[in-house]
Amino acid sequence: MKTVITPKYYAPRLEVMWAMKAYNHAEVYFNLISSVDPKFLKLTKVDDQIYSSFRETFKDLDVKRLKEEDLKSDKAKQTWRPFCNQFEGIVEDFNYGTLLRLDCEKDYSEDNTIFATRVQFFAVEIARNREGHNDTVFTSKRAKS
Repeated sequence: MKTVITPKYYAPRLEVMWAMKAYNHAEVYFNLISSVDPKFLKLTKVDDQIYSSFRETFKDLDVKRLKEEDLKSDKAKQTWRPFCNQFEGIVEDFNYGTLLRLDCEKDYSEDNTIFATRVQFFAVEIARNREGHNDTVFTSKRAKS
């Protein structure tokens, strides 16, 4: 008799694998901005394009302290969707899920983390790096060493 494994079997394992990958990405990124002056970081080959399009689309978005509705409200989704889709084929895995800090002066935690697409992560973090908002993480880690 042949055993058939249903997709239900794989779903929890895939979620755990995704969560581990997303957490590892978050940890690596936080260690990076803690060790290297964020102003000098290049996250993608198209940072300039992402940043200019982001600031053109989201002129007044406070990237220092995001709120969940900045990414998840119906109105926000209507703006984010076309923004993200323009990077399909340009940014690898542009819509892959990742973790994003809400308050850039704090570490990743349950209260300070939101699920975002990879392009949203890049857009916000490139803006934070260029606008000096991630400097607090860098200087606080340097002061402790």
